[in-house]
Amino acid sequence: MSEPRFWLVVAAAGTSRRFGAELPKQYQEIGGRCMLAHALQAFADWGKIAGTVLAIDAGDRWFAGIGEQLPLPVSTVAGGADRMHSVINAVRSLQGEAGEHDWVLVHDAARPCLRVDDLHRLIESTGADSVGGLLATRVTDALKKAHDDNGQARIVSTMDRDGLWQAMTPQVFPYGLLRPALENAQKVGKALADEAAAMELAGHRPLLVEGRRDNIKVTRPADLALAEAILAGHRRD
Repeated sequence: MSEPRFWLVVAAAGTSRRFGAELPKQYQEIGGRCMLAHALQAFADWGKIAGTVLAIDAGDRWFAGIGEQLPLPVSTVAGGADRMHSVINAVRSLQGEAGEHDWVLVHDAARPCLRVDDLHRLIESTGADSVGGLLATRVTDALKKAHDDNGQARIVSTMDRDGLWQAMTPQVFPYGLLRPALENAQKVGKALADEAAAMELAGHRPLLVEGRRDNIKVTRPADLALAEAILAGHRRD
């Protein structure tokens, strides 16, 4: 059997309605490069990606102008109504190229601070695992469950954080398991937050691999300055 290959799928179809800007956040500039270029950099530095598929919005009018910034050659597919459907479209596009035992890495375009050492740790930790896994961090802060009280959040209860982890990306799973897991979730109408949830729904138990806390997801405009500071720190290391 030939060595399994690694394929990269990037969810980049967001229109940034929550971000509150006309320019989608994956194209916002951080330190002279768009966020999407930063999100791909660790994979380019690793140098073992067989192919990269970006799921972008069908009406995207910005991607064509940033191609020269990207550190990897990419192909694109139309995104779906939500993140899960965008990832399904991208994974399906690998049919005929990816083998059943190849690995698919799924990453968020809004995570520009991934370090290559975290990527190495994820690959090494899941390499002998039949299911795969994801980068995550242990929950260390108190978690409060709340309800809306006339536009204000009020605490309902405090959750026990023992055993709780915060999921991040990349997440990596065998193509032969990930595709049917995603399609099953779609078939039963489950809107899931990430690929690990689809694997869980299919009866698998993905591995949690502890990653760096600075692998942040940019959600609000203020996060751009934080991401820029983190990336500047990476360059000094």
